[in-house]
Amino acid sequence: MAVQFDLVSPERRLASVEATEVKIPGADGDMTAMEGHAPTITTLRPGVLSVVHSGGTDDYVVIGGFAEITASGVSVLAERALPKAEVTQEMFNGMVKEAKEAYATAQETFKNEPGPVDDAAKLMADMVAVGGHIGLTAAD
Repeated sequence: MAVQFDLVSPERRLASVEATEVKIPGADGDMTAMEGHAPTITTLRPGVLSVVHSGGTDDYVVIGGFAEITASGVSVLAERALPKAEVTQEMFNGMVKEAKEAYATAQETFKNEPGPVDDAAKLMADMVAVGGHIGLTAAD
Protein backbone atom coordinates (compact mmCIF):
# COMPACT_ATOMS: atom_id res chain seq x y z
CA MET A 1 0.00 0.00 0.00
CA ALA A 2 1.09 3.57 -0.59
CA VAL A 3 0.70 7.06 0.83
CA GLN A 4 0.64 10.33 -1.06
CA PHE A 5 3.98 12.15 -0.68
CA ASP A 6 4.51 15.82 -1.47
CA LEU A 7 7.74 17.81 -1.08
CA VAL A 8 7.66 21.56 -1.54
CA SER A 9 10.30 24.26 -1.05
CA PRO A 10 9.83 28.01 -1.51
CA GLU A 11 11.32 27.70 -5.00
CA ARG A 12 9.34 24.75 -6.35
CA ARG A 13 7.43 21.52 -5.89
CA LEU A 14 10.05 18.79 -5.92
CA ALA A 15 7.89 15.69 -5.65
CA SER A 16 4.32 14.44 -5.67
CA VAL A 17 4.21 10.64 -5.80
CA GLU A 18 2.55 7.60 -4.27
CA ALA A 19 5.23 6.32 -1.87
CA THR A 20 5.56 3.10 0.09
CA GLU A 21 7.88 4.73 2.63
CA VAL A 22 9.38 8.13 3.38
CA LYS A 23 12.53 8.41 5.50
CA ILE A 24 12.50 11.78 7.25
CA PRO A 25 15.43 13.51 9.02
CA GLY A 26 13.43 14.78 11.99
CA ALA A 27 14.89 17.24 14.47
CA ASP A 28 14.28 14.72 17.27
CA GLY A 29 15.55 11.76 15.26
CA ASP A 30 15.06 10.04 11.95
CA MET A 31 11.73 8.38 11.23
CA THR A 32 10.18 6.33 8.47
CA ALA A 33 6.58 7.08 7.54
CA MET A 34 4.52 4.32 5.95
CA GLU A 35 0.85 3.58 5.57
CA GLY A 36 -0.80 3.46 8.98
CA HIS A 37 1.75 5.75 10.67
CA ALA A 38 0.37 7.72 13.59
CA PRO A 39 -0.42 11.35 12.73
CA THR A 40 2.72 13.38 13.46
CA ILE A 41 4.23 16.77 12.81
CA THR A 42 7.99 17.17 13.14
CA THR A 43 10.54 19.81 12.36
CA LEU A 44 13.34 18.86 9.99
CA ARG A 45 17.05 18.96 10.60
CA PRO A 46 19.51 19.13 7.72
CA GLY A 47 19.63 15.68 6.20
CA VAL A 48 18.68 13.38 3.37
CA LEU A 49 15.00 12.62 2.90
CA SER A 50 14.42 9.37 0.97
CA VAL A 51 11.22 8.44 -0.81
CA VAL A 52 10.59 4.84 -1.91
CA HIS A 53 7.99 4.46 -4.66
CA SER A 54 7.14 2.13 -7.53
CA GLY A 55 9.82 3.74 -9.73
CA GLY A 56 12.64 3.35 -7.19
CA THR A 57 14.05 5.62 -4.51
CA ASP A 58 14.51 9.38 -4.72
CA ASP A 59 16.80 11.24 -2.31
CA TYR A 60 16.54 14.93 -1.45
CA VAL A 61 18.78 17.14 0.67
CA VAL A 62 16.55 19.13 3.00
CA ILE A 63 17.42 21.96 5.36
CA GLY A 64 14.81 23.05 7.85
CA GLY A 65 11.06 22.99 7.57
CA PHE A 66 8.32 20.65 8.69
CA ALA A 67 6.94 17.22 7.85
CA GLU A 68 3.31 16.36 8.48
CA ILE A 69 2.25 12.73 8.49
CA THR A 70 -1.49 12.08 8.24
CA ALA A 71 -3.70 9.14 7.37
CA SER A 72 -3.73 10.31 3.75
CA GLY A 73 -0.03 10.94 3.27
CA VAL A 74 3.17 12.81 4.03
CA SER A 75 3.65 16.50 3.28
CA VAL A 76 7.06 18.11 3.64
CA LEU A 77 7.45 21.87 3.58
CA ALA A 78 11.20 22.46 3.45
CA GLU A 79 13.01 25.75 3.92
CA ARG A 80 15.50 24.46 1.36
CA ALA A 81 15.38 21.26 -0.64
CA LEU A 82 17.20 19.89 -3.65
CA PRO A 83 17.35 16.52 -5.34
CA LYS A 84 20.54 14.88 -4.07
CA ALA A 85 21.87 14.61 -7.64
CA GLU A 86 21.69 18.41 -8.04
CA VAL A 87 23.87 19.21 -5.01
CA THR A 88 27.36 20.12 -6.20
CA GLN A 89 30.50 20.49 -4.10
CA GLU A 90 30.31 24.25 -4.59
CA MET A 91 26.70 24.37 -3.37
CA PHE A 92 27.53 22.19 -0.40
CA ASN A 93 30.51 24.39 0.52
CA GLY A 94 28.15 27.39 0.50
CA MET A 95 25.69 25.61 2.80
CA VAL A 96 28.45 24.71 5.25
CA LYS A 97 29.81 28.27 5.10
CA GLU A 98 26.34 29.62 6.00
CA ALA A 99 26.14 27.21 8.95
CA LYS A 100 29.62 28.23 10.16
CA GLU A 101 28.68 31.90 9.90
CA ALA A 102 25.49 31.27 11.89
CA TYR A 103 27.58 29.51 14.56
CA ALA A 104 30.05 32.41 14.74
CA THR A 105 27.19 34.90 15.01
CA ALA A 106 25.55 32.86 17.78
CA GLN A 107 28.85 32.73 19.70
CA GLU A 108 29.23 36.48 19.39
CA THR A 109 25.60 37.35 20.16
CA PHE A 110 24.90 34.88 22.97
CA LYS A 111 28.02 35.07 25.16
CA ASN A 112 26.59 33.33 28.23
CA GLU A 113 23.61 31.54 26.70
CA PRO A 114 24.64 28.04 25.64
CA GLY A 115 21.25 27.09 24.12
CA PRO A 116 21.43 29.17 20.92
CA VAL A 117 25.15 28.48 20.53
CA ASP A 118 24.58 24.74 20.95
CA ASP A 119 21.76 24.87 18.38
CA ALA A 120 24.03 26.62 15.88
CA ALA A 121 26.83 24.11 16.54
CA LYS A 122 24.39 21.23 15.92
CA LEU A 123 23.23 22.83 12.68
CA MET A 124 26.85 23.07 11.54
CA ALA A 125 27.55 19.45 12.51
CA ASP A 126 24.38 18.28 10.74
CA MET A 127 25.45 20.09 7.56
CA VAL A 128 28.87 18.42 7.60
CA ALA A 129 27.16 15.05 8.18
CA VAL A 130 24.90 15.62 5.17
CA GLY A 131 28.02 15.96 3.02
CA GLY A 132 29.35 12.65 4.25
CA HIS A 133 26.01 11.03 3.50
CA ILE A 134 25.95 12.30 -0.10
CA GLY A 135 29.66 11.85 -0.81
CA LEU A 136 30.84 15.45 -0.44
CA THR A 137 33.43 16.84 1.96
CA ALA A 138 33.24 20.17 3.76
CA ALA A 139 36.05 22.54 2.79
CA ASP A 140 38.10 23.87 5.69
